[in-house]
Amino acid sequence: MCGARLSGRPGSADARINVANVQGADLSRFGARTTVAMITMNEAEAIAKVIGDIRGAVADAEILIVDSSRDSTPEIARSLGARVLRQFPPAGYGPAMDLALRSSAREVVVTLDCDDTYPVEFIETMAGMVLEEGYDLVDGSRLARKPAAMPWLNFLANWGFALIASLLFLRRLDDLHSGMRAYRRKRIEGLRYESKGAALPVELLLRPLREGWKIKFIHVPYRPRIGESTMRPLESAWWTLKRIWRSRFA
Repeated sequence: MCGARLSGRPGSADARINVANVQGADLSRFGARTTVAMITMNEAEAIAKVIGDIRGAVADAEILIVDSSRDSTPEIARSLGARVLRQFPPAGYGPAMDLALRSSAREVVVTLDCDDTYPVEFIETMAGMVLEEGYDLVDGSRLARKPAAMPWLNFLANWGFALIASLLFLRRLDDLHSGMRAYRRKRIEGLRYESKGAALPVELLLRPLREGWKIKFIHVPYRPRIGESTMRPLESAWWTLKRIWRSRFA
């Protein structure tokens, strides 16, 4: 039986936070205690906009990037004040995210995709839920409904995987793959997971759920991406199922 303490179950009224409420928050309150971590591979087209948007929302947050690019992404990021860790040749998303999560010296790590799909205006609020409300993990689900920016095949696959996990964990879950979460760094230090392979966000949600972390679920908007996706659907699907099973029973 899973012992996690859940608040704001996906789909419930208190789980939904609208953009207007977030934009009205004090956007400098938690930045100095927050790292915004991103994984990049050939994101030269998007990186300047995303970093600029983050600076506009939480100016004093550390921006940490683990980069495996062949283009000018790391140079652009450094020129804009980001801390860049190179992982080249590329070792894959999982090892890159593991390095990002474990390389912050600040209290909260907020993960974000570097393709402009996630709303930076939620960073401060999600960090505050960890720092002030005592949550260990805040999950930004994209799937309150089908996002216009998400292809139907991706949406149905995400929905199906979430249904499987919901049945196995006896908890209502609606998005196992969100790239936007806030983690209490000290809890990450003691979390064991398999960093190798695709779909690491699945395990980074389900392992804490099984271990009894205090988790908050909210919904965030999901926007059209800048640039091309590098996801491999079949590989991601296999690793998703593997991580669901291992998180529940291993």
